[in-house]
Amino acid sequence: MAKSKVRKAFVCTECGSESSKWQGQCPDCHAWNTFKEITLGSSRPHMAPVSGSGSRAGFAGSLTAIQKLSEVSVEEAPRFSSGSSEFDRVLGGGFVPGSAVLIGGHPGAGKSTVLLQTLCHVASSMKALYVSGEESLQQIAARAQRLGLATDQLMMLAETSAERIVQVAEQEKPGIIVIDSIQVMFMEGVDSAPGGVAQVRESAAFLTRFAKQTGTVLLIVGHVTKDNSLAGPMTLSHIIDTQMMLGNTDDSRFRIMRATKNRFGQVNELGIFAMTEKGLKEVKNPSAIFLSRGEESTSGSIITVLWEGTRPLLVEIQALVVESQLGNPRRVTVGMDQNRLAMLLAVLTRHGGIFTSDQDVFLNVVGGVRITETSADLASLLAIVSSFRDVPLPQDMIAFGEVGLAGEIRPVANGQERIIEAIKHGFKKIIVPIANKPKKVNEGIEIIGVTKLSDALDAI
Repeated sequence: MAKSKVRKAFVCTECGSESSKWQGQCPDCHAWNTFKEITLGSSRPHMAPVSGSGSRAGFAGSLTAIQKLSEVSVEEAPRFSSGSSEFDRVLGGGFVPGSAVLIGGHPGAGKSTVLLQTLCHVASSMKALYVSGEESLQQIAARAQRLGLATDQLMMLAETSAERIVQVAEQEKPGIIVIDSIQVMFMEGVDSAPGGVAQVRESAAFLTRFAKQTGTVLLIVGHVTKDNSLAGPMTLSHIIDTQMMLGNTDDSRFRIMRATKNRFGQVNELGIFAMTEKGLKEVKNPSAIFLSRGEESTSGSIITVLWEGTRPLLVEIQALVVESQLGNPRRVTVGMDQNRLAMLLAVLTRHGGIFTSDQDVFLNVVGGVRITETSADLASLLAIVSSFRDVPLPQDMIAFGEVGLAGEIRPVANGQERIIEAIKHGFKKIIVPIANKPKKVNEGIEIIGVTKLSDALDAI
């Protein structure tokens, strides 16, 4: 019998890029001296066939059939609920059989808690397996008892070997599996410590191939680094179908779950949860969380309507403009792109006649929400002008719209839905782009359509 050839490679410890030889600088992430030699073993790990015949035939053999694109079924796979409408919203409507979902977050964010709640709910209708590689089963049982969860149907496994996990899953045939976490999993044929680039990549790929082959939903817990990025190789994000991050808001009682990748739903969809003694509870009206304003009107504060995924979200924007004591005035933002603020201030100077070149400008999005769209431009400028003039804006006023470099106010998507959400929360004066102004307005509601920045400044 011919000897199997041991494969070696050089892998970047920063991004997971692989090379056949050592390089001083990674060609992908451009980091220096990050290539380490690893042993990949004689071959890739193999997968047992779905038929369960006991044969350990290679996984590739079941995927070599060629089909014409016209013959491929386009029927949407049936989804099933996680038991939480907010979790389902972020997923795109529930779990898709055969999908791999990665949930990242800082320690204490609630990743294990929300997944334990989910599996206890799903276990009532199908087989569910929770694999713990970090906590003991006694710790998980104590948490489930504290949360008051039904645990009589949930299968538990304390294991860190990916091959052993697949063997157990082939025997039990669960419909959903949780891996907590991928950073402690390992493959026998990979010469690397658990948590290393090679181990994380190979373990995730092995488990994901099993999920695809058997139609099992795979939920993977991932750790994050100090800069809130996913720990491990970048290839991990390409392997999975859905990636979401669970993080804290400024108020420690609430958690925000956001999808950053989703092959089966909206990207940047947002889910809001409240951390209680009974675990994570979904928040039905998330706008109310970010509207905790004081009764007294203060300058530099205004409400705007963001569009997060498939729904509107009301948030407060605060601005503080003070005379600078430095030669180079500061531009500080929290929850908004700093370059966007610099551009808006230039537009305000050119088309609004308000000079802030000698002022420090601070802009904050209340509640820990990060603005990823341009609809908050108009509200940001109005808050800055309010702080600069020290004139409070009405408490029942709201504004949204994109500001162009020529000072024009551009329309935004889903304008009617944003207006309806604002009216539902009691706002009676709404400043919007003229193209978003509805033809019919409810009695007692003043909707001001503006075409350029000067019109909006005149309105306040």
